Amino acid sequence: MRSVISTSPFDVSSGALDEILLWLCTIPSPIGEEDAICDAVQARLQKQALPAPIRRYGNSIVVPLSRLARLPRSSGGVDGGGERRTHVALVGHLDTVRTENGPARVDGDRIYGAGAADMKSGLAVMIAVAETLCPVLACDVTLVFYAREEGPYEDNELGPVLAEDPELAQVDLAICLEPSDNRLQLGCNGSLHATVTFEGKTAHSSRPWQGENAIVKAAPLLTKLAALAPEDHVIDGHTYRAVITATQARDGGRGRNVVPDVFSLNLNYRVPPDVSLDEAESSLRHLVGEDARIEIIDRSPGAPPNGNHPLITKLIEAGVKTVEPKQAWTDVARFAARGIPAVNFGPGENAQAHQKNESTSLALIHEGFQMMKRWLLSL
Repeated sequence: MRSVISTSPFDVSSGALDEILLWLCTIPSPIGEEDAICDAVQARLQKQALPAPIRRYGNSIVVPLSRLARLPRSSGGVDGGGERRTHVALVGHLDTVRTENGPARVDGDRIYGAGAADMKSGLAVMIAVAETLCPVLACDVTLVFYAREEGPYEDNELGPVLAEDPELAQVDLAICLEPSDNRLQLGCNGSLHATVTFEGKTAHSSRPWQGENAIVKAAPLLTKLAALAPEDHVIDGHTYRAVITATQARDGGRGRNVVPDVFSLNLNYRVPPDVSLDEAESSLRHLVGEDARIEIIDRSPGAPPNGNHPLITKLIEAGVKTVEPKQAWTDVARFAARGIPAVNFGPGENAQAHQKNESTSLALIHEGFQMMKRWLLSL
């Protein structure tokens, strides 16, 4: 592991940043099993001179890094100099997907381990900020580490954290450090998942005319899906694409010599932020028509880009590689639903997310930390 001397007492060496990420990757945290990593991160950050105790919700924690006495946002709170202190949140999920990975390790300029890219690289930057920048921050900074992001919307612990925490409603901007290769990704698409079920009648496969094949009944819908082109929605100069994809198929499983009487598809509709989930659901039901039952099983709202927000402009000036729309869904949408602007900006490699033998570039993490440092110190 490299060792580089810091150029500032409030900097972090490359070796120290590598150590943080390697440490995180050695703690298994597949979704639903985040207690160990939450305990470890909480114990580590409690060693810092924090202005208030860490607040824990299940296997999620909220960490106040820097504070000045301030009034609620709605009452125009000010600091001692007569100007209101900016309050930003850095946000990251503790869990990883369940996939095949070897032991956490550093190999050249890459670190390997479950979550190395998605998103323990972002968590490493958050911890490095806590351990190096606290004494010089002129803004209020809160860290949010939360559980169960890699699953259904309703199970995600960020929802109850935002609902219950006494300070997060006052945040001016939230940055979700999802893997983005240090690109600033604005807003996000919403997402609908629907189970579409076709019903038929069983028969022996040697006499199919005596039954009704549920798989064959799905053919018209599959043909329509194959013909659907992505639909572009331009919002503030950024293009978000609406797409509907069949992602799973299940039959009744009665036997290979039985005409199936049940066939189900999972449809995933990625919804641009200017389309409501109710409108998207109506469109999906119209697409399916009367030939099948449809059940909406997951609804996740989108988020607008907020590209002209002054704090986002400052982040762009800190040296982000490029600015682009977020085609996928992320938890910036949870903040947007509460009227809090949020963006995606993280050092992990996006293409490595959810991969077998996941890894990420250490150079990207060092670069991402320096960008985050420049931005925070500019506020």
